[in-house]
Amino acid sequence: FLLPPMFHSTRRSSLCGLFLLQSLAMTTRSCKLEHLVLKTPLDGVLEGKEEARFGMGCFWGVERKFWQQKGVTSTSVGYSGGSVENPTYSEVCGKKTGHIEVVKVVFDPAVVSFRRLLDIFWSNHDPTQHNRQGNDYGPQYRSAIFYFNENQKEQAEFTKAAFQSILKEGNHLWPARNESKPIVTEILNGNEHPLFYAEDYHQQYLAKNPGGYCSMHETGLYVPEKIDETIK
Repeated sequence: FLLPPMFHSTRRSSLCGLFLLQSLAMTTRSCKLEHLVLKTPLDGVLEGKEEARFGMGCFWGVERKFWQQKGVTSTSVGYSGGSVENPTYSEVCGKKTGHIEVVKVVFDPAVVSFRRLLDIFWSNHDPTQHNRQGNDYGPQYRSAIFYFNENQKEQAEFTKAAFQSILKEGNHLWPARNESKPIVTEILNGNEHPLFYAEDYHQQYLAKNPGGYCSMHETGLYVPEKIDETIK
């Protein structure tokens, strides 16, 4: 499903209103598809692989960032952390379901570590922004990590605490701000928050529309080596 050129806006926030059209929500939600880039199933987690799930703004750019990582075997986008079962994109944009736009990442832990995925997560968005990322406003854009085992939970909590301590240092302030702000990233049990796959046209969106909107940006403040020093 390729979106018409009129939808390729540089302001992702304006797209929510455009996608309220019910005709654009009439795509299958089964997600029995093959990854457009990786040529692997979108649904399920194969034996020997692990799942991670991240919310860090508009899921189009987030998904591409993760599928480019070696060791990631599949990615897909959806909604999680809300109170409505199987919501549509229109409903999520309506800010009444409580869901977060998330990316499901299936990875081979023998090739890439969960810690490496966390490095990508912390490096490519501003976790101090509440209910927004850049020009994208709304609770669906809030920062979140969904863990699936105790090791993932511990690493998420450790890196969050370490990053926060670095941000509190006087020489590590967010650009154009007078002071550092607390990290508001939610760390949630993915087993307790089901994933509802987004409509098919959202899956691998930037592979279908290479010039489409992407909110990903490195802040330059998260340095893995400094996080390791802080944790030690």
